[in-house]
Amino acid sequence: AIFPARYSRICNMGHRLSKIYTRTGDAGSTGLADGSRVSKDSARIAALGELDRHFARSEPVVREIFDRIVAAVEELGPVEVLAEKTRIALHVRMSFAAFVPRRRCLDGHVVLAERLDSPRFTRVETYSAHNILHAFRLSLADEVDTEVLDWLARSYQVGQQRHLRR
Repeated sequence: AIFPARYSRICNMGHRLSKIYTRTGDAGSTGLADGSRVSKDSARIAALGELDRHFARSEPVVREIFDRIVAAVEELGPVEVLAEKTRIALHVRMSFAAFVPRRRCLDGHVVLAERLDSPRFTRVETYSAHNILHAFRLSLADEVDTEVLDWLARSYQVGQQRHLRR
């Protein structure tokens, strides 16, 4: 019989493991990619699961785009990645950027202290004199280029509320 591809993926999942014993114990911690260990109850670990939910229906390139953005922002300083119900926000003292993963692209916006002009912006909305939302869409990892990195650096300053200290 011929089955739809979706059915064959479900049938080929094999046995599901509910518990795995390593016999080494972990004292309630888990390892991160950088070699450090954090508590399994850590908000960071919970956020990783929530992030996976946001990207569940996206192609791998969408997660790659997002990971490049987060890595670039982490170069600027500490940042919280907040997996909310409908979006993923980047936050310092306030949220300065947000993203919505789609199947083949990443929709995002940055909040800037001034209006910038770029053909890559799909929408620009002014909320107050120094809080201007600039929306964009990225479809390729290489689109996280110097222009996007500049937007992120400027919006990080807004997130730190440095634009208010003039």
